Amino acid sequence: MQLQGKVAILTGAGSGIGETAAKLFADRGAHVVIADWNETQAVRVADEINRKLPPNGRALAVKTDVSSEQQVKRLVQQTIAAFGSIDILVNNAAVVLPKELEDISEDEWNRTVDVNLKSVFLMIKHCIPELRKHRGTIVNMASLNGLMGQRQNPVYSATKGAVIAMTKALALDYAQDGVRVNCICPAGVSTPLLEEWISRQPDPAETVQALQDMHPLGRSATPEEVAKAVLYLASDASAFITGVTLPVDGGASLGY
Repeated sequence: MQLQGKVAILTGAGSGIGETAAKLFADRGAHVVIADWNETQAVRVADEINRKLPPNGRALAVKTDVSSEQQVKRLVQQTIAAFGSIDILVNNAAVVLPKELEDISEDEWNRTVDVNLKSVFLMIKHCIPELRKHRGTIVNMASLNGLMGQRQNPVYSATKGAVIAMTKALALDYAQDGVRVNCICPAGVSTPLLEEWISRQPDPAETVQALQDMHPLGRSATPEEVAKAVLYLASDASAFITGVTLPVDGGASLGY
């Protein structure tokens, strides 16, 4: 199996792309750690995996605020205690903040940056000793917003652009250790995060139509389609790929 015996931590895996990727990883033989601030959702995902793929113990749920160094340390410790190693890290946790810049409070700025960017720093900082041992892989979830501008989404776009830059820098730093670092840039994906963003727009129906129109393939991606790209970059199928920013965007970045 593609990930047989590997141990993967996936943040923000209580829903959306993270949940779908965790289930796909487990189906391909990995032990998965579901890290999410929403403990109920994390436990649900882990239970669904363990019921489908006995014996129990394939998945572990850990309630984690990934912007807290103390909680990230605990997450790493619990992962090693449960499964003995860390081979794959998927930094997927994120929040959105669809507002004009002048309407954003300092607290809102800090929370968005902490969840979307600081968490990537903390997770890699505390996972890299194990990843080095196993010549592991890191997949960061960026966004098309990190490559292209989007109206009324400046802070989210800034954090995702920073994730892309960090990915490239760390790919150079960790290449000598055999640790590959890549990131994925989805456009619209049918997830709870996208639904939240749509609901906060002045005209949600118009926004849905605009999302469909922006993708030359005529629709948003499914979580499964993005999760398959995560699997590719996390597995040996991409063994000679590092520092890549991979758009999974239905052609949305192509222009006219």
